Amino acid sequence: MPRRILYLSQWFLPEPITAGHKLARSLQARGFDVEVLTGFPNYPSGKLAPGYCLSPHMREEIDGVAVHRVFLFPSHDRSSIGRMLNYLSFFLSAFLFCLFRARRYDLIYVYHPPITTGLAAALSGLITRKPFMLEVQDLWPDSVAASGMSATSALSRILGPICNFVYRRAAFVFGQSEGMTARLVERGVSSERADVFFNWADEEAARPNGLYDVAMLNFEGRFNFVYAGNLGTVQALETLVEAAHLVAREVPHVQLTLIGNGTERMRLENLVRDLGASNIQICDGIPPSHIGDVLAAADVLVAHLKDDPLFQITIPSKTQFYLAMGKPILIGVSGAAAQIVTEAGAGIAVPPEDVDALSKAMLHLASLRQGELDAMGVRGRRAYDTRFAFNSTVSRIAGQINRVMEAECR
Repeated sequence: MPRRILYLSQWFLPEPITAGHKLARSLQARGFDVEVLTGFPNYPSGKLAPGYCLSPHMREEIDGVAVHRVFLFPSHDRSSIGRMLNYLSFFLSAFLFCLFRARRYDLIYVYHPPITTGLAAALSGLITRKPFMLEVQDLWPDSVAASGMSATSALSRILGPICNFVYRRAAFVFGQSEGMTARLVERGVSSERADVFFNWADEEAARPNGLYDVAMLNFEGRFNFVYAGNLGTVQALETLVEAAHLVAREVPHVQLTLIGNGTERMRLENLVRDLGASNIQICDGIPPSHIGDVLAAADVLVAHLKDDPLFQITIPSKTQFYLAMGKPILIGVSGAAAQIVTEAGAGIAVPPEDVDALSKAMLHLASLRQGELDAMGVRGRRAYDTRFAFNSTVSRIAGQINRVMEAECR
């Protein structure tokens, strides 16, 4: 019989976090029987997605994968109370599901953040004895402290022991960068139970397909810098706005387009209006099936995070997606992500939250010949294929799942 895996994540399609869906389908193709446990979709707006009504449990099927949805409190804003209710409600629902139904599965594969998903698997496992693996995308409580929510200092003190408990209880832990995995080992995870795996891109989405009318974005006749993703606190996108406003004084045809939604969108819109920055536009999020058309039409793709030590060991997932798009990259992130881009020769890295450095980099990129820009994109795509391709990463995950299962059977 195939080994049965429960993929546990607070977020899943139709929310714009597609990695879990692709991983579940790929594991099925490798012979595993995979089901998903998740919440009702409400990210990133905090509002329930059309077509869904809250209930204790709902089962649906997405592309051949059984998806169990359990109750949560929809919320995604700067309110610590709202976010806590969101996390805790899903924790309780997931804990009860795992407690009473985990015996149907051989292993639980947990996507973290938030840590409460891992806590549900860890606590239920004390009773059911079912092992769980943990995929760590954000290191808690560090990322909570960097999020900008209120009362983060008190939250970090509470979350620290919880995080260490979950990390140490996991049968195996993946960190999304070498630095993050090293930090997890420092937290008490034995090196034999930890490994690095790099995020992959949605390779089907990372190409144009003609489904989106790019003319609506007014790219024609401009040199277009494009950011696509969450408009949140940790992205510190006011730095991009201010830099692009400065650049327009020297090169009026340079345009910055921010695509997405998030807690900071209104503040960014107000900043654009207050600056009178006519070369900056903020657009609604675009479905993954259409985003390839938009990014392929850009001249340079932009990534940025606030200046925080945590992000020196964090690789934002858009780094891999931008590389896969084969476009030049301007990255305002220190540490591992910047190193990936610069070592590949795929673009320019600048210090985070440095308006002057960012504006100078934008001016430089806008001055390059098209052939130079194209060469950056080619080198980026080559780096993606070499280090981050989906199949090699999933093979690594599947191999560790098998090793954990074999160890459990001894």
